[in-house]
Amino acid sequence: MNILAFVDTHGSKKAIEAILKKSKQADILVCAGDLTMWGEGTEKWIKMLEQAKKPLIIIPGNHESEREMAEVCKKYPFCIYLHRAAYDFGGYLFFGFGGGGFSERNPEFERIGKRVQADAKGKKIILITHGPPYGTNLDLLPGMGHRGCKSIRHFIEDAKPMAAISGHLHETGGSTDRIEKTFVINPGPLGALLKV
Repeated sequence: MNILAFVDTHGSKKAIEAILKKSKQADILVCAGDLTMWGEGTEKWIKMLEQAKKPLIIIPGNHESEREMAEVCKKYPFCIYLHRAAYDFGGYLFFGFGGGGFSERNPEFERIGKRVQADAKGKKIILITHGPPYGTNLDLLPGMGHRGCKSIRHFIEDAKPMAAISGHLHETGGSTDRIEKTFVINPGPLGALLKV
């Protein structure tokens, strides 16, 4: 399966056009949040992504209202709103948790993550969060050190997902790393194609 992952497009028509171009090679699209700039034009960008004619899994970033994004996604059958939830696609279990990106620990993510891990029953997990896991190339900022979330890292160490997709820190767009066997990536606004 080919996943086209992207994040932090922030209402850039150029970025969405690049995603649409790359989408021809994808089976599914995954947006790890911040599709918009402060929630402006949510429906416009979702409608534009509909042109790909592929399923879109999306979580809110820190620039979106969870409620508004959920309401817009309900109007479009191709759009799968995956905040605080899991979704089975092609034998893979996608687990999405959006918003924030600023906390070192997230007790709500930890609670939901334990439930998803218990329900996974041997399925291959693909994690989608807006904020990055702690201690990787994805959260390392010059002069500031690691700014990611330890709760996300602990989930990755315990659940061992195949891949973990995140963003939020624009400076690390395009970065990849590994946490044990898990491939972690900030695909950036122009997106990256992942083969799983």
